[in-house]
Amino acid sequence: MNDSAAARDAAEAASAFSHPTVDPDATAAYGPHPDQLVDFYAPRTEITDAPLVVALHGGAWRGAFDRRHLTPFVDFLARRGFAVASVEYRRGGLLPLQGGGPPAGRWPETFDDVAAALDALPALVRTHLPQADPRRTVLTGHSAGGHLALWAAARHGLPADSPWRTATPVPLRGVVALAPIAHFTKAVELDVCDGAVLQLLGGEREFEERRKSADPAALLPTGIATTVVQGRDDVVVPQAVAEAYVDAAATAGETVGLTLLEGVGHFPLIDPSADACAVVAEEIAQLAY
Repeated sequence: MNDSAAARDAAEAASAFSHPTVDPDATAAYGPHPDQLVDFYAPRTEITDAPLVVALHGGAWRGAFDRRHLTPFVDFLARRGFAVASVEYRRGGLLPLQGGGPPAGRWPETFDDVAAALDALPALVRTHLPQADPRRTVLTGHSAGGHLALWAAARHGLPADSPWRTATPVPLRGVVALAPIAHFTKAVELDVCDGAVLQLLGGEREFEERRKSADPAALLPTGIATTVVQGRDDVVVPQAVAEAYVDAAATAGETVGLTLLEGVGHFPLIDPSADACAVVAEEIAQLAY
């Protein structure tokens, strides 16, 4: 990454993280662990039977990043008339790895949690977000959360012996994945997020076997409408990762939409003050309505 790209990325990150956190209207647990929580945001409009957006935050599956940094984006969607469920899940610990930074994700707990949250959501939404219309559900997520959104939508394609497999597709209008870590082989090749994918899967020895159950690109086709939104200037999760996923979908006989935004990096997609965030909301609306 050159100095100019690094400076731009830092400025975009600072803008996205400058907004105050927004408290939810309700929070509910989907399991006993402190991280097994969902925050609910009612639409900030008079809309009833609002489309439901299920949001998964990013942060390279690392413990330093939780759902709070996504709350300005979630509130932005609520102000656009969506009902939103923002999912927390177990991530890597805070203690650094030997010779490196904090670990990314937990195997299998990160996947256990996302599967459990999606399974619990219909009942939780009925109780805590009655304004939502679950028949119009769209999954979204940013970066590592984009990976989890794509993965959650593909659980019916998991190996038959997987504990996360569903017998039928999750009832969704679609998925809008924002700069997702969507193709693990390409992400490892590019060392996305300082080795986060290998850490998530437990290391190089575990990569090939676990990838079959964790990599969205290995679970295609899904039969679910999917759009990837990607900044062309993203230096955190480069455009090549999104393109590799779209190409893998085409090889599997499925068309995945790819919206490329000029002059946009990684963080404007979740920054309410950026034009890119309005594009994201429109992409969600196109699937929800």
